[in-house]
Amino acid sequence: MDDIIKDNWEVLSKCEILKDITNADMCPLFSCLNFYIKEYQKNDFIFNDNSTIDNVGIVLNGQVQMQKEDFFGNKTIMTVISETELFGETFASLQDSSSTVSFIASKDSKILFLPYKQVLRTCEMNCSFHHQLIENMVQVIAKKNLQLMNKIEVTSKKSLREKILSYLSSEANKSDSVYFEIPMGRLELADYLCANRSALTRELNKMQEEDIIDFDKNVFKLK
Repeated sequence: MDDIIKDNWEVLSKCEILKDITNADMCPLFSCLNFYIKEYQKNDFIFNDNSTIDNVGIVLNGQVQMQKEDFFGNKTIMTVISETELFGETFASLQDSSSTVSFIASKDSKILFLPYKQVLRTCEMNCSFHHQLIENMVQVIAKKNLQLMNKIEVTSKKSLREKILSYLSSEANKSDSVYFEIPMGRLELADYLCANRSALTRELNKMQEEDIIDFDKNVFKLK
């Protein structure tokens, strides 16, 4: 247990779900939960559409995408989950309900899984850190709702340029800088914006020519 915590301490110490839990309490907390760690290759499915999800995942290394595919096979990236972030909590909290999305490793990834019911229920020892864990989970769920609201705001824009600017503005605000790196390549960004990749590339080049933005691969600057 101590070795697992030590090996992943840099990431665990930054996880929002573990916020305000002391170093001394970290090992007892994980001893209290039936956690496990699993590694995935790029493009591996972590949870499939229609899967029953009982565990929430924490990205220790790599990156995960939440994707939605319609009847005709059209794919939309709902959100990107980066290192230290949590996923799967919405579906794990619903009783007798299957996932309506897929979670896929968009990079080689290492995921720590926690049983959702054990996270939200205090143990027999009534540990103080468990109460903190529950409070943190509520905060994480609230922030995830805000992220999905932001996704709706971006994709509801009428033109592709408006969608791009709305997304880039959001990422700039998140980074608190006009210089920032986005977590998606062009194909992934097109899926996220519900746009054609070629049209996205053309529009980005036009915006660069018009001195609205500047970019080099995934690093952008808002002018």
